[in-house]
Amino acid sequence: MERREIHDMPKHGRWLNMAETELSVLATPCLDRRMPNRTTLSQEVAAWERRRNAAKCRVEWRFKTHEARITLKHLYPSIQLP
Repeated sequence: MERREIHDMPKHGRWLNMAETELSVLATPCLDRRMPNRTTLSQEVAAWERRRNAAKCRVEWRFKTHEARITLKHLYPSIQLP
């Protein structure tokens, strides 16, 4: 219990998807090799972050919610209104 940390989560998990996407993008240029120490890792990640921010990279969502409801219909419950 001493190690457990409780974090409030936002109502929608979109930020988590963005974080996972960014970590995936980071993995190839920075995390695909062994780093000799934590300082080198921090410097590599900081350089990657500067380049990414300078290029104004953004997360491009494939579709909006209403499109997802059509494409991923099997994941959304059907609600029958009276």
